[in-house]
Amino acid sequence: MTGCAERPLLFLDVDGPLIPFGAAPELCPEGYPTYPAGLASPGTDGHPLLARINPGHGPRLTALPCEVVWATTWMADANESIAPRLGLPELDVVMWPDPCDEDDQDDQDERDGLHWKTRTLVQRAAGRSFIWVDDEITDTDRAWVSEHHRGQALLHRVDPARGLTDADFTALDEWLRTEPTCRSCLPERA
Repeated sequence: MTGCAERPLLFLDVDGPLIPFGAAPELCPEGYPTYPAGLASPGTDGHPLLARINPGHGPRLTALPCEVVWATTWMADANESIAPRLGLPELDVVMWPDPCDEDDQDDQDERDGLHWKTRTLVQRAAGRSFIWVDDEITDTDRAWVSEHHRGQALLHRVDPARGLTDADFTALDEWLRTEPTCRSCLPERA
């Protein structure tokens, strides 16, 4: 199915948005558990950063009027290690191109400051409206998406030291509820 009947996509990165890093415990948002350095919390399979996941984010993501898709280097491991901690079902996963198959255009993109995920996410969206939540988004990515994506898009940068906050969820929800889901839904310009 294509067009206005489809819900927008929400491409979600893990490291930074869901697993904040680089912040002292007192700077972590309320609700994030903290543990002494080097101590993995129970149920983190020895991965101490998993203790930083806020389980309250799962219901908030589920409540958004969109389809959440993993857009992370965790790839399928996000369904195994992250989704259960958030109470999320198994989600679709963006498959990144093999770095060995990169062409000259990818090298030029990097030299121009375009994030390595940007082209793939626009291709995956295939004209469908989307939000990209990541901690590495720049104005270069926003400009490229605006020029190359025929649907609506919000590239939402999250502070990696804090992860997703109430303000981020408010911004995502407001955009999803006020933006047309595709350009064909927009009124014609005079």
